[in-house]
Amino acid sequence: MGATDKKDIVIVMLQYSVVIKGIERKLTDMGYNTAIITENAQQEILRIGDDAALVIVYLPPDINEAHYKLKVLHGICQTVENIEQKMLLIGEIKYKADLLEEIPGFSKYTWLNRPVDPETLEKTVNKEIERKEVIERKHRILVVDDDPAYAKIVREWIKDEYRVDIVTAGMQAITFLLKTPEDDRVDLILLDYEMPVVDGPQVLQMLRQEEATAHIPVIFLTGNGTREAVSRVMELKPDGYLLKTAKKADLLGLLAGRFKKG
Repeated sequence: MGATDKKDIVIVMLQYSVVIKGIERKLTDMGYNTAIITENAQQEILRIGDDAALVIVYLPPDINEAHYKLKVLHGICQTVENIEQKMLLIGEIKYKADLLEEIPGFSKYTWLNRPVDPETLEKTVNKEIERKEVIERKHRILVVDDDPAYAKIVREWIKDEYRVDIVTAGMQAITFLLKTPEDDRVDLILLDYEMPVVDGPQVLQMLRQEEATAHIPVIFLTGNGTREAVSRVMELKPDGYLLKTAKKADLLGLLAGRFKKG
């Protein structure tokens, strides 16, 4: 492999192990530039971002028993998914089944059993880096609600299917949307109808006046299900509405239908 073919590989070490040094030497011999992360893994992965061709996570023996390490691993998986990165997990096979149940989306990443054979490592790393895949971009949804508890419930309901951001005030939503890059746009807004200072209808009006946000579909969230209240909501011509008494399945069905149309 020539100098122009070199790739950066990030190695995440959740617990010190001399094996990591052996892996690092092997990767260096293969012509890869490597960086070892021992703390603040999510932030460091985000910082390096697209500069890396692969993230390798070396799982400690107690990964299933150590709540903190399991939480960190969950965060790493979420971060890697958000930036659409490739990841190789190295761990003991006896823990794999439990991790598959514990962490959503875990199965999409490549797994390599410990102990690591150098030849197998070389073949797996090269294959993973060279693998061509079409990554389906998850739709991004912005939840705007002055009730953080309800907003978090909504996020928990839909986070496996969509990328979710939360703001708790109308003007925060406008600022957030105007600062969001075009290539990482918000695809739909779940907007609370009744909010202090700047309410949902005012936010919708401001969104429609801005070229950058005028096209974003808006679904109102309302706690009032009377005919008169719903009529007032629909007079503003949003892309739909959802009662806050609705269940998870109702919300997922509404979103799926909306994106199917789009």
